[in-house]
Amino acid sequence: MIAYRQRGLVNVYAIITNAVAVTVLTVFAAAVPLLPGLDLNRSVNLLPYCLAVFIGMAASNGIVRDLGPSLHVLRFSEAFGLALRQTFYVGVCVFTLMFVDKDRTISRIFLGSYLTLNLLVLTVLHHNVPRALARLLFSDRVRLPTLLVGRGAVLENLDAWITNRGHLGIQVVGLLSDEKSTRAEQAIAPRLGGVENLREVIRDKSVSQVILIEWIDDPTQVENIVQVCESEGCRFLIHNNYGARFARSFTPVEEGGQHFLALQSEPLEDPLNRAVKRALDLAVALPIVVFILPPLCLVVWIMHCLQAPGPLFFVRPRGGQNRKEFNMLKFRSMRVAVADPVGEARQATAGDSRVFPFGRFMRRASLDEFPQFLNVLRGDMSVVGPRPHLPRHDDEFSRIARAYRSRAMVKPGVTGLAQVRGFRGEITDSEKLHRRVYWDLYYVTHWSLLLDVQLIVRTIWLVPFPNEAAY
Repeated sequence: MIAYRQRGLVNVYAIITNAVAVTVLTVFAAAVPLLPGLDLNRSVNLLPYCLAVFIGMAASNGIVRDLGPSLHVLRFSEAFGLALRQTFYVGVCVFTLMFVDKDRTISRIFLGSYLTLNLLVLTVLHHNVPRALARLLFSDRVRLPTLLVGRGAVLENLDAWITNRGHLGIQVVGLLSDEKSTRAEQAIAPRLGGVENLREVIRDKSVSQVILIEWIDDPTQVENIVQVCESEGCRFLIHNNYGARFARSFTPVEEGGQHFLALQSEPLEDPLNRAVKRALDLAVALPIVVFILPPLCLVVWIMHCLQAPGPLFFVRPRGGQNRKEFNMLKFRSMRVAVADPVGEARQATAGDSRVFPFGRFMRRASLDEFPQFLNVLRGDMSVVGPRPHLPRHDDEFSRIARAYRSRAMVKPGVTGLAQVRGFRGEITDSEKLHRRVYWDLYYVTHWSLLLDVQLIVRTIWLVPFPNEAAY
């Protein structure tokens, strides 16, 4: 019931924003004659552009759904960020249509002005309309008086959820517990008696929904609660508090009629998703290997001859998918030294004397990573994924960060979410390692084609403008 209300609110709001974006285009076009400095040819057919705007907005609806739980409380900066991303989608669709159709009748200034206006209108909408829409859709007539059942000590984990779900019409009337509640617990949901008072409280408070806030091991007691809810026509939910009990997040999974709780979702276990990701890898890696890598190899070889003679490539084993090792290629950025496994495992630091001048430039601009596109073609790596480390480092890091090995569920990448967010280079303390692992696991569980494309674009931007951790 709650999920359907939230989903419905997001879907209705998405329809409204899509309609508003198209309406703004038509109204703006009609108002052009009244605006100085703007012109719109009367022969322009706006219908295809309206369709392009609609497609762009529809393609961005996934972003709105991701913000669903907090959509009604967006700060102005968050509203602007959401509107900016949606306007980017719309702009891509509109200008793609213009270039594909070779339309010379429509003014680019007009389209740019429309996108700016659309950005402003969407920002105002995102900041104000969702909460007003929630009040309209879930007015007093469709309120859900909700009764909680369970120990008051569990309420602390639900406090934020209770506070943030009033916009969906959920109104907590109290708590039934066989234990006396503390003053803090009473402030969240006043105790109305024990579980034996369930039927009486449901009738007295006109309760529409009962939530069992924790797992109860006594099946007879749970069955009695379910029977009372059924006989009184109440919705019944059981709160899954495994995450709080075991300090982990679990993902519900349904397969073959059986229900499981998994430690994480894995979208790349879908063969179609893997095929799409592999197609993107080939589309990016093949042109780089054919057109960019050969002249880059020549330049690097010349600089090696001048500053640090020796092999062109630095080839060492790295931890790959499913903990299988592979030989990863890099342009050599350090001076040749006597083979020393312990010394090679030492991470490069700022001003490291082992790095020759041009090698320092390559590392800062990430040019030393380009040979890894050969690893991508071989299938050892992907363009985007968690960065691979030496097996020695894998063993060391796994002792510090418990979930570190879970990164190996997907192929390692030339670039990754953690690197784009600034967690690259030397790992100097456990906090940096934990943050890197957090973002790597976020990528594993939230992979999408759009996320890969975004990370590739942001990585291209970081080549001429690297962050401070690049050395």
